[in-house]
Amino acid sequence: MTFGGEFPSYLFLLIAGFGATAPWRFLGVVLARNLDIDSELLNWVRAVSTALVAGLVARMVLFPVGALAGVDPVLRVGAFGCGVLTFFVARRNLGAGVAGGTAVLLAGQYVVW
Repeated sequence: MTFGGEFPSYLFLLIAGFGATAPWRFLGVVLARNLDIDSELLNWVRAVSTALVAGLVARMVLFPVGALAGVDPVLRVGAFGCGVLTFFVARRNLGAGVAGGTAVLLAGQYVVW
């Protein structure tokens, strides 16, 4: 068995990726043990992270790049709205919301009426 070709490169990337991220994750777990999840600081962090995600989603829907830019804006906004509606109808199930929005986007883009 030979390890030529691209295998050593992928192995190096796997080891380097793990080595660069794993220590910080373990440190985060150790430091998070003493945090109060209802503290004002963590409420602020939660609010900021939610606002960042909302802003990125809005930018992706309203000002897309790449393949999504070729999709009709009405379809993009409609799929987003259907995804949000599905999220709430499914009792705040994130997976259902994403699946609903994706299904509407794909149906609108690929199904010929």
